[in-house]
Amino acid sequence: RRVLLLGEGNFSFAAALCGAQGTHVVATCYESEEEAAGRGGAARSIRRLRDSGAEVVFSVDCTKLKEHFLPGKREFDRIYFNFPHCGRKAGVVKNRQLLAGFFHSCAEVLAQEGEIHVALCNGQGGTPADQPRREWHNSWQIVAVAAGAGFILSDVHPFEAETIDGYKCTGYRSQDKSFCVEGALNHIFTRSTAPLCFTPVSCQTQLGSQKVSFQVPQVLVDKINRGFLEVNSSHPVRTIKEKLSAGLSQAFPLQNISSCLPLLHQAHPGGVCPSSIFWVTLSPAPSTENTSQGLADSVLCSHFGQDTDEKVQEGCPVPKQFYLRPSLLPDAQAIIKKRAFSPGTLQVLSGPVFRKCRITPHSMPVFHEMLVVLAVSRGTENSCIQMLVDNIKTTVNSLHQGVSGVKPSISLQEATSFGTELNDFAAFEWQLGEIQHFLCVGTDPDPSGSCVGVIRTAPDELKSHELVVVSASLNLDLLAVLLCGISDWRMLWTSDRCFLRQFPEGELRLFKSFSLYPPSYVHDVSFWVPDGEEFDEVAFHTLARRVSGEMVVSIQLRDNFQQPGTGRRSLCYRVTFQSCDRALGCREAAEMQLHLREEIQQHLGVTLR
Repeated sequence: RRVLLLGEGNFSFAAALCGAQGTHVVATCYESEEEAAGRGGAARSIRRLRDSGAEVVFSVDCTKLKEHFLPGKREFDRIYFNFPHCGRKAGVVKNRQLLAGFFHSCAEVLAQEGEIHVALCNGQGGTPADQPRREWHNSWQIVAVAAGAGFILSDVHPFEAETIDGYKCTGYRSQDKSFCVEGALNHIFTRSTAPLCFTPVSCQTQLGSQKVSFQVPQVLVDKINRGFLEVNSSHPVRTIKEKLSAGLSQAFPLQNISSCLPLLHQAHPGGVCPSSIFWVTLSPAPSTENTSQGLADSVLCSHFGQDTDEKVQEGCPVPKQFYLRPSLLPDAQAIIKKRAFSPGTLQVLSGPVFRKCRITPHSMPVFHEMLVVLAVSRGTENSCIQMLVDNIKTTVNSLHQGVSGVKPSISLQEATSFGTELNDFAAFEWQLGEIQHFLCVGTDPDPSGSCVGVIRTAPDELKSHELVVVSASLNLDLLAVLLCGISDWRMLWTSDRCFLRQFPEGELRLFKSFSLYPPSYVHDVSFWVPDGEEFDEVAFHTLARRVSGEMVVSIQLRDNFQQPGTGRRSLCYRVTFQSCDRALGCREAAEMQLHLREEIQQHLGVTLR
């Protein structure tokens, strides 16, 4: 591998590396050879480097690396820059500018899977790894600066100068003097995945005898048809689903009926707020000859059941009141209504469901639901519920202890006495129908528990004299987040391969973030709301998701002002931009904020202030 070292003072660090097997060292410094050789021990290190076959290059500007190497020798597997500094008494702003130029230059010469190692003195980096940590404005803000060039911080560890044979730091204020490296940190950066390009996606499906198409809501474009639950998937969501199914099959005969479930539902779902639904408009699908690339049936194929309320004949208008399914419960109720089940057999339905919601770390506009349905003899439903819950608790306990070695707290709480504030998953389930129990899983740092499932019995109109139908709905994504220690649900949907590499062959493990201390950028937006209208916060949050490509991590109401005399109402929100898996620079975040201002004015009818 080719290793590039920049800003060498006396070349003692490069000399310590030059003997590594399979490594070709290119050691450089900013000074001329005459200036560099005058530093204590430099001449000896340079001779050692050249004798070992290493390259030594002088007068190299770290912000213009491409200019110093021939086209065939520009790619490096690792780049080291130890204790960069503009020289003399340069302040933090100039040193940030130096790092910015350095990282942009590295982008032109670093191999795709390469690493950049930057050692900084204690406190300079501005990350939580620095102890003590400087105030942000007084640091070099290295993670944010690197993000502007497309790099993420993948690791940080102590720079142990005493373990490097012959190493001596030098260059204090551009002099041949050493400086304190106690508490210094080595920051390791890697390339970020490229920003996603959200081009419109249309999907085709069969409705009755007619093939129709619909445009996927833009906020869901990168989440449709990801195949997390498919047989060849190693995604933790599938692993948890398979483990739960295996555990349940020990207590009940089990039948999986997920393959034929429709992606779209028709007409308005009773009790559900219309603003929580992703509505779609259907249109006759174009003929095969006119179908654009990417709109083929393979993108998505979902079939409506034979009992679709509104049949569509060839040439007839297509009904428009369709929406992406927010739950699998209507599909389960359709099975119950047709009596298409065997009493005592557990029916398992699973698949992605879609719900508009506010932006929080555990609120998901799409997640994978696992719904189990069981018909039991009247009078035995309570014991069957307990058996079902005990089985789920045993499996979740086993999974969590296998991952972290710690037993989680799992509780079944009566819906009437549920003391914890409902999360978005539980609150939406309330809208779908009466709930008997909430299933909560508590892990550090929230031992009180987060609702991951609900238990209910079928409504009266679906009951019979002999049978009662019990169902349990589980949020597989939320379970994966809690069991694997994933702090942000968005990580489940990342396109970065570093995520799935941590779960080989479906093995559940504690997740280790590959993007450490991602920078956040705070912007405020204030506007007048239309007179007499209630502001739709869910629509605002959904718009922010779409505009930013899920880069908004928080939206908080800062001020609600009513103008005396006119009665006009003004709202001020604080919007925080932060990515969990890729580089997000301050300029890109500022552009997102400007776009968000334009979009809320256009789509929500507000007047910007």
